[in-house]
Amino acid sequence: MTRSSQMHMVHMFFHSPITHTALSWANEDDGHLAGMASFAYWQDIARTLERGRFDAAFFADTPAASDQYRGSSDTPLKHGVVWPTHDPFPLAAVMTAATQHLGIGVTLSVTGNPPYLAHRRLSTLDYLSGGRIGWNIVTGHMQAEHKAIGQGLVPHDERYDMADEFMEICYALWDAYGEGALPMDKVSGVMAVPDRVKRLVHHGKYFQCEAVPATLPSPQGRPVIFQAGSSGRGMEFAVKHAEAIFAIQPHLAAMKRFREKFDKVAVEAGRDPIGILFGLQYVLGSTEAEANQRLSDLKERIPLDAGLSRLSAPLGVDCSTLDPDQPLEDVPTQASRGMAEALSQMAGDGRKITVRDAAIQMGLSVGLPQVVGSPEQVADQIETYWRESGGLGFNLSAPTKPGMITEFVDHVVPILQKRGIVRTDYEGTTLRDNITA
Repeated sequence: MTRSSQMHMVHMFFHSPITHTALSWANEDDGHLAGMASFAYWQDIARTLERGRFDAAFFADTPAASDQYRGSSDTPLKHGVVWPTHDPFPLAAVMTAATQHLGIGVTLSVTGNPPYLAHRRLSTLDYLSGGRIGWNIVTGHMQAEHKAIGQGLVPHDERYDMADEFMEICYALWDAYGEGALPMDKVSGVMAVPDRVKRLVHHGKYFQCEAVPATLPSPQGRPVIFQAGSSGRGMEFAVKHAEAIFAIQPHLAAMKRFREKFDKVAVEAGRDPIGILFGLQYVLGSTEAEANQRLSDLKERIPLDAGLSRLSAPLGVDCSTLDPDQPLEDVPTQASRGMAEALSQMAGDGRKITVRDAAIQMGLSVGLPQVVGSPEQVADQIETYWRESGGLGFNLSAPTKPGMITEFVDHVVPILQKRGIVRTDYEGTTLRDNITA
């Protein structure tokens, strides 16, 4: 996927009381906690995003409460830091049912999910939605999710070896239908021609599978593949499989460096540069002063414990054992190396970021840079990030929901459309049609 002439937008969520800002659920402007219990709430959000011509809603997922901090899940439970953490798959069904063009990206880990069942779940959603599903492939970096399913944490690079084999099985199932394999002829009573449907027999190092596909193909054939690996091994995996990259980089200079590095890896692997969706958090107000006040109110509510707990999970380290004033780059990790590197660069001026600095930012935006101000100011900042980063667009995050999402669609999107950098209508009917346009 090469750079588009227009900016692409997806919007990030967790199926949890917060997305990136700890204790945002307790803010008086936030209706998300109550809305979580309602399909109608999520469908309203989907319709709002479609009205704003977003490519997709993107659901990150951490399927277990982190217990890295102080060896306990008490802090996430106490403060609602990505807990409770509900399954995003049902939301993909109800949100696509309420819309005609909006895609839904769902996160599913290769950890604890047999490839055949993962393929079946994803392909069922893609078929039902008319080809509007994306799959964010993760390898599972949290110790808590491994303990929850009774598996040990596999070393970082080996998790990507497992993921390569996982994808080999999924591709074989997606590609199993030969030409004329599915006549679905009512007169003859023939649904499929068996010898034109390839049976997969896979006996690998990590996975075993003998099967034909369980689902019919969607209009786009298979879900769009998203990936967020940013370590060396993660980039290798992403270049091999991804159609779009999600990346958290803390400032514009880091975005540029990341894109240049990823472009180089792609070219060396014989691929065109892959479109990158950079994470960005927006804080809107009718005026700059109101936006800054909203940001200040959100920041003041965050306990340091909540930030340290959120930082502990991606680092795979109990941050209560660290000196809060030690440089983050000195903390070893077998977990999310890309996240650690991104946070270490947060200052952008060469200054070393401490554990305390990173915890505060993790509690507020999980390392996403922020655009803050009136609609015109936020539009200006987003346009600058897009033009200068060379990215495909952004995976956006609102600290409070659903009100700020509606404000963005009603007041920022029209400005970007007037400037000709955001679509005014969808190019096609599938997620791949739209995100590759």
